[in-house]
Amino acid sequence: MSNSEKPYVIVVGVDYSQASNLALEQAFQLAAARPQADVHVVNVVRLNGAQALVDGPAEPAGFSTVSLAEAKSLVELYVEERRQGFRGGSLDAVRVRAHLRLEAPAQELAQIAADLEADLVVVGTHGRHGIARLLLGSVAEAVVRLAPCPVFVVRPKALPEQVPQIEPPCPRCVEARRASSGAEYWCEQHRERHGQRHTYSQTDRVGADTEMPLTFHS
Repeated sequence: MSNSEKPYVIVVGVDYSQASNLALEQAFQLAAARPQADVHVVNVVRLNGAQALVDGPAEPAGFSTVSLAEAKSLVELYVEERRQGFRGGSLDAVRVRAHLRLEAPAQELAQIAADLEADLVVVGTHGRHGIARLLLGSVAEAVVRLAPCPVFVVRPKALPEQVPQIEPPCPRCVEARRASSGAEYWCEQHRERHGQRHTYSQTDRVGADTEMPLTFHS
């Protein structure tokens, strides 16, 4: 590997979940496509006294308590196993390093990206810890805001199936609005569920900045 060029530096956060497996796989794929690349794999653990709380892969999430030395060995073993099992290209020209950091995942990922002058951060997001929602997972969302470089967010393909489906408008409600020129919003079937239509009043409380109503009455 030539020392005349700066390698393409990728920082990837892992927590041993399926989402982080996908993130590391994606990081390896991106690195394999480069003539020179470094992949820095970061696991951030919480402290319980002098021990580390390591997030396990079980669903729902479970934690195990290990020493910091064991936590470091765990991430190094994980990275080596994932590298050996990678089949998406050659990693011969890719240097891979494992890092253990403490307490604040998003801040630590962003900081190590800044320290290493990273070109890209890769993080996973998933439905664990109550994150089955339209927004990104809380850690991934924070990394996007804090990182000094582009962030690649990876999520399982099955995740959108966990998001509630939005139904199309009821044709009879649409017809009721059209026929009444907006006096009625709902058809007879849906009127009980939705109640009376909401109407805004200029006498409602007004926002100081927008001068628009902040409250509404039924």
